[in-house]
Amino acid sequence: MTDETTRPTTREPDHAIESIFAERWSPRVFTGEAVPEAELLRMFEAARWSPSSYNSQPWRFLYALRGTPEWQTFFDLLVPGNQKWAEGTGALVFLVSSERMKVGDELKPSASHSLDAGAASLAFALQANRQGWHVHGMGGFDRERAPAVLNVPEHHRVEAAYGVGRATPWAELSEEQRAKERPNGRRPITDFAFRGGFPQRQD
Repeated sequence: MTDETTRPTTREPDHAIESIFAERWSPRVFTGEAVPEAELLRMFEAARWSPSSYNSQPWRFLYALRGTPEWQTFFDLLVPGNQKWAEGTGALVFLVSSERMKVGDELKPSASHSLDAGAASLAFALQANRQGWHVHGMGGFDRERAPAVLNVPEHHRVEAAYGVGRATPWAELSEEQRAKERPNGRRPITDFAFRGGFPQRQD
């Protein structure tokens, strides 16, 4: 039973896992509280320890704190639909990956740079939750303008954008907002995990 002041918690894993995974979520209503830089750096520290091919660590986090000159530059790269809710976040972050890695003394193309950056992204988001903040990832940003605006070097890819902030308490949300903020589910494991290879097609 959930009262009007508490966000429903209906996410129930099918298998026994650590609670941190099901507890992570991406709100769309934020308080507008600024994220202290020291808090954000703790999140990046968690990302720092993520696994990567050849320990290449291809992730690059570019960030702007609310109330700083860089904020508007980052905010203007988001599509209007994301700007509507991201204006309440306390930090904006862009994740960039390096498409090359050093193997021995050679610089070679990396086949896993996006995968490795994704691992860092999850570590970043999980650490944020542990600190009492929330991260909402976005694919909706100006991909054509972003590299130049963010001064991204050659052979790097802008992977995603993130809003970081303090989620607005459930009791302060409107009914319309609550409908969007209710916990969502996930596809069952049987939809994506197959022993021995993909199932035979049944045409």
